[in-house]
Amino acid sequence: MKLLKWLPVLMVFVCWPALSQNKVLDSLNNQFNKATTAKEKAGLLNLIAGEYESDPASMMQFAKKGLAFAQKNKLKEQEADAWLNIGNANVLLSKYTDALKSFTRSQDIYEGILKVPANKKNKEMIVGLANAYGSIGVVCSEQNNYPKALEYYFKALKLYTGINSEHVVAFINNNIGIVYESQKEYDKALQYFNKALIIQEKLGDETTAVTVTNIGNIYFHKNNEAKALELYKEAEKQLIAFNNKRGLTNLYNNLGDFYKRQNNFADAERYYLDALNIIRSTGEKFGESVSLLNLGVLYGQQKKRQAVEYLTQSSNLAKEIGVLKQVEQSEKALSEYYENIGNTTEALEHYKKYTDVKDEIVNGENVKNLIREEINYEFERKASLQKLEDEKKQALYTEESKRHKQQMLFLGIFVLLIFGITFSLFSRLQLKKRLTLQRDLAEYEQKALHLQMNPHFVFNCLGSISSFIVQNGTDSAIKYLSKFSKLMRLTLEYSKESLIPIDREIEGLQNYLELEQLRFNRVFEFSITKDPNIEDDMGIPPLLLQPFVENAIIHGIVPKKENGTISVDFSLDGEKLVCTVTDDGIGIDQSRKNKEKSVTVHKSMALEITRKRLEVIQAVTSKTAQVEIKEIKDTQGRVTGTRIVLNLPIQYATN
Repeated sequence: MKLLKWLPVLMVFVCWPALSQNKVLDSLNNQFNKATTAKEKAGLLNLIAGEYESDPASMMQFAKKGLAFAQKNKLKEQEADAWLNIGNANVLLSKYTDALKSFTRSQDIYEGILKVPANKKNKEMIVGLANAYGSIGVVCSEQNNYPKALEYYFKALKLYTGINSEHVVAFINNNIGIVYESQKEYDKALQYFNKALIIQEKLGDETTAVTVTNIGNIYFHKNNEAKALELYKEAEKQLIAFNNKRGLTNLYNNLGDFYKRQNNFADAERYYLDALNIIRSTGEKFGESVSLLNLGVLYGQQKKRQAVEYLTQSSNLAKEIGVLKQVEQSEKALSEYYENIGNTTEALEHYKKYTDVKDEIVNGENVKNLIREEINYEFERKASLQKLEDEKKQALYTEESKRHKQQMLFLGIFVLLIFGITFSLFSRLQLKKRLTLQRDLAEYEQKALHLQMNPHFVFNCLGSISSFIVQNGTDSAIKYLSKFSKLMRLTLEYSKESLIPIDREIEGLQNYLELEQLRFNRVFEFSITKDPNIEDDMGIPPLLLQPFVENAIIHGIVPKKENGTISVDFSLDGEKLVCTVTDDGIGIDQSRKNKEKSVTVHKSMALEITRKRLEVIQAVTSKTAQVEIKEIKDTQGRVTGTRIVLNLPIQYATN
C-alpha cells in the first residue's frame, strides 16, 4: 500500500520514465506468478494497482482484482487496501461520490481490525486507517464540505502524530490550512501553515517552499503586502533550487496578482509571462489556461489589444480540457474589454457566450448537488445504522464480561471473608450499578425524545416543500430542495448524539431559517449571534430551539401581514447557557385567538416534547433547565412581539 496518495494539495509530481515504471510492473508481475500464499498474491495485486497512478482505468482494473481475491480468501487488511486503491482511481476519474464510498468501506474494515486488542499497536494498520481518514477529508474538501473535511483531517492528524510520522503530519497541517483559507479564516490557516513549516524545516523537506508560498498568500489576503513579498521571494529561491516548475508557476502567478493590485502593470506582466513560459514547458494545459487568463485580464485593464489574443487562447484551451469555469471567466473578461473600448457588438457577443457557459455551470451544479446530497445521505444513513449495530453488540459483550467477573469476585469474597464484609461490598456495587443505570436511562430518554422530534420536523418540512413547489415553480423548487436535502443530512447527523456543539446547532438553524425565507418570499429577516466567551465544545441537545423558531415564523411573523425580524442569541449568564428567540410578530395572545378561530385545531407536540426534554436535562445534570415565554410591549402597552428564553445548564459535547 502506497502512502500519501490522498494528499494532492502538496504532492510533488515527477514524470518517471516509462521504462522504469515497466520494470517495476514486470518485477511485481513476476513476484505474483511465483507467490504461493493468498495473502502474498492479494498484496501484490494492490501494489500493481498502485503503480498505475497515471492510468486510472488500469488502477481500477487491478484494484478490483485485488478486492475480489481478498474477499474470496477473507483477507481483511488486503480488502481494505483494495478499497483505498479503488477510491484513488475514482478520485483520478473525478467520481468523488464513488470515491467517498470506497474510502469509507476501507475505514470501516480498518476500524474493525483495530478493535481487536492485539492489533491496536500495529503501525501498518494505523497507517491504513489514517490513509482512509485523510482520503475522505480530500473528497469532502473537493465537494466544499469543509466541516467534514476538517473532521477527517484531524482524525488522520491524531493517528499520524501518535506514530511520530512527522513528514505526513506536515502534509496534513498544510491541507488543514488550505481548508481554512478556502473559508477565509486566515488566522487559523496561518496557524496550521506555520505548524507545517516548522516540521518541514526540521526535516529539510523540499516542499518547504510551497508552504512558504501558502503563508505568503495569507499575508496577501490580509493586506500585509510587505510581509507577503518577503515570503514570496524566499519561496522563489527554494523553488528554483529544487527546479519545482509547478511551484514556480503558482508563485509567479501570485506575484503577478501582487503587483497588479499595486497597479504596477509592468512587473505584473513580467511575472505572468514567466509563469506562462514555465507551465508551457510542462505541457499542463490547465495551468497554461490560468496564466493566459491572468495576462488577458491584465491587458484588458490597460485596454491593450493583446487582451483579445490571450483571453481567446485561454477560452479555447479551457474548452478543450472541459474546464467550464475557466471558459466563463475568459468570456466575461473579453466582454468587459470590448465594452471598455466601445465595441458593443463584440461585447454583446462574448457576454452571450459568458451567460451561456454560466447557465451550463449552474444547471450542472444544481443536478450534481442534488445527486451528491442524496447519495451522501443514503451512505451516511447506512454507516450510522451499522455503527449503532456494532455498538449494541459491543455493549452486550461488555455487559456479559462484566457480569461474569462480578460473579467470580463475589464467590471469592464469600469464601475468604465474613458474611458482613461480603454483604457490604455487594450493596455498594449494586448501588453504583443502579445509579449508572439511572443515568443511562435518562440519557436514552433524552435521545428518544429527540427522535420523536425528527418525524415532526420532517413532516413540517415536507408540507413546506409541497406548498412551495405549487407556489414558486420548478426552478425555485430545485433550489429549495437542495437546501432541504442539506438540512435533512444535518438532522440525520444530529440524531446520533444527545449533545452537539453549539456551532452545529447554529448551522442547522441557519439552514432552516434560509429554507423558510425561500418559502415565505423573504417575509422576514433573521440574525443569529453567539457570545464569544462560549467555548467551541459547549453542547446543546439537537433541534432544541427549532420548534420555537418555527412558531415565531408561523404564528408570529406570517399572520402579521408585513415584513418582520427574528433574532436568535446564545449567551452565558454565570453557570447558565441562555438561548433567546425574539420576534416582532403579533404576540402570544393574538396567536392563541387566531388558533381558536381556526377551523382546524392543531396540538403542538413539538413544544410538549421540548418541555419533556428540559425535564430530562434537569434529571441528568441535577441543575435547573427552564423556558420562559413572554410578550414584548412598548411604553404604551402595545404588543410588539414575543421573546422565548431558555436557561440551560452548561454541558460539553465532548463529555
